[in-house]
Formats: sequence, C-alpha cells, structure tokens
Amino acid sequence: MTEDTPVSGDAVSDDVRAAVQATREKVAALHSELTRNGLVVWTGGNVSERVPGADLFVIKPSGLTYDELRPENQIVCTLDGVPADGWGNEHGPSSDTAAHAYVYRQMPSVGGVVHTHSTYATAWAARGEEIPCVITAMADEFGGPIPIGPFAIIGDDSIGRGIVATLEGHRSRAVLMQNHGVFTIGKDGRDAVKAAVMAEDVARTVHISRQLGDPLPIDPADIDRLFDRYQNVYGQEPKGAMQ
Repeated sequence: MTEDTPVSGDAVSDDVRAAVQATREKVAALHSELTRNGLVVWTGGNVSERVPGADLFVIKPSGLTYDELRPENQIVCTLDGVPADGWGNEHGPSSDTAAHAYVYRQMPSVGGVVHTHSTYATAWAARGEEIPCVITAMADEFGGPIPIGPFAIIGDDSIGRGIVATLEGHRSRAVLMQNHGVFTIGKDGRDAVKAAVMAEDVARTVHISRQLGDPLPIDPADIDRLFDRYQNVYGQEPKGAMQ
C-alpha cells in the first residue's frame, strides 16, 4: 500500500469495506479468547488485526468492558494510530494504539498484535527477567526464550519501539515489557492471541519449575529442531514460522 491509498470509509472500494467489516468481526470475537483463557481483568488488554489490502487496522475501544464489545464498536485506525474517518468510530481507541501502530509500520509481516497483563507473564516482566526456554512447548512455539523489553511509558510509540527493537532478529513472537506486561505478534489476530495464551502458560510452568529446583536447559540445537518441526511439520496445514 502507498501513502495515497484511501483509508476513509467514504472513499474505499467495496472490497476494502468488506475486509474492514470482516476484521471488525474477527477482532470482536478474539477478545472473548482473552477472557476465556484468563488473560485479562476488567477492561485491560487488547487485540488488533491489520486489514488486508488497506493501510488500516482494527483495535478494541478504550474503557469498554468485554461484555460490551461488538463488531461495530471496534475502532478502525490508520497506520499512524489515529481513528480513520468514515467508519463510525464512536469511541476512542485503546490507550495502546500507538504501540500497535508502530509495530504494524515497522514489521510488515505482522498481521495481529495482542497485549495483556496476564499474571505469570507480567510477574516475569516485573522482575525484568526473560523466560528461559526449558520446556519443549516453549521451543515449539517461541524458538527460544521470551525476551524482556525496556521500560516505557504508555501514550506514544515508545512501547512500540521497545517491542520492535527487542523482537528484531528474534524468533519469539512474545516480548515482556519491563514492569508492564506481555505483547505478542502473529500472522493475524488469532495467531497473536495463541502466542499470548502460550506465553502465559509457559510463564506459569517455568515459574513453578523454579520453585521445585533448577530447571534443566535444552540444548540450542534441540531447540532449533523442535522449532523447525513445530512450525513446518506439526498440524494439518503447517505454514512455517512468521518471517
């Protein structure tokens, strides 16, 4: 897409309009996965997804409870992180919108972003400590440790810069932002939600294992083999790791 590509709801093609509607429906539905998996409380956390074929993404509105979320109240934003005209945006977007927008601008292969304050992953973030790769499920999903990103204040793209800088050259689709919480990326919103679910699961398991003793490390070569198999062989339609 180019800077001249229209993003206003009054100027886009029928195909883009249909893509926005489909993305709104997906994003609204995916938020229920955050509650179902115990990753969020009250109004915290958010899912976003890039709109195929347009310089737009859809994100949760700020301050609404999960019971209030509907496709029509999901916010359509430009890649600059501002609500796009002509889409019936009646609420302000999530306070994390600038971070999501920065990720989409800097990482074109990313189609979905999720943020939560899930308990165990956020506990690791509060310690400023990466989660070591000591279980095979973690090697499968993340290809190594889940890294720790820098402390950043919400409101501008500082968090987004920290996410991108931390994940550059890293196979992990999750990053623990220090003293804040977990952000995950994916090929689409569902993929990013899966990464958030798995990040919390491994954060809990590794925490418990450390209460029992010192976890045994996995050889880096074995991590590589596990990651390659899971991304390229496992499942009915393996699609390979996100580039």
